[in-house]
Amino acid sequence: MKTTKVSAALAVSLGLLFGGAALAADAPHTMNWFGGPTYTDAPALPVTAALVEAGGGAQHFSFSTALVSMLGEKTVNAEVEKLTKQYGKQKVTDFVNGMTFDVNTGLKHATAAGVKLPAAPADLKGAKLAETLVTAGTAPDGTFWSGYLFDKALSHPIHNQVMADVDVKFGHASDENTHRILNQAMYDVAQALGHKDVKLASLH
Repeated sequence: MKTTKVSAALAVSLGLLFGGAALAADAPHTMNWFGGPTYTDAPALPVTAALVEAGGGAQHFSFSTALVSMLGEKTVNAEVEKLTKQYGKQKVTDFVNGMTFDVNTGLKHATAAGVKLPAAPADLKGAKLAETLVTAGTAPDGTFWSGYLFDKALSHPIHNQVMADVDVKFGHASDENTHRILNQAMYDVAQALGHKDVKLASLH
């Protein structure tokens, strides 16, 4: 299968994928920095490739673009309105920007580590991609955790590197905010897609 080298465009929020001080980035943990279990098996690179493509590609990735591609503008606007009432406009804006930074930063670290993304599966888009992301981020106990999804996206070590970058550039609270709101947003997506068994993380 044709592969494309992971681009540095991931200077994102998947910082989001990784909160914490640099020392914490390499320390062994059974739990992620912002809650939920760690995932240390092989990353789900085809899913990551599909997300990147949905967001405009490695050179132009935008989390907002990815959301609209997966769920449609009407659904995304409704969710943003709901989250804004819950968290406030600034925190939701920071969350969206944080996710973009995390993904782009994650891709940058992946490129440096020699990780290559495969071509995105032709059928993995729209609601199917959203559903796949929900499944990827759902821990064995049925709870969706943003950190678990981030671990699966490129790897737990890269997730930690991104979190360390976010903490340095934007602060620990910003990192936590991205994780917190993603937990809620993906739980909402799971419910909308009929996955009523998915549980809401304690950090939300």
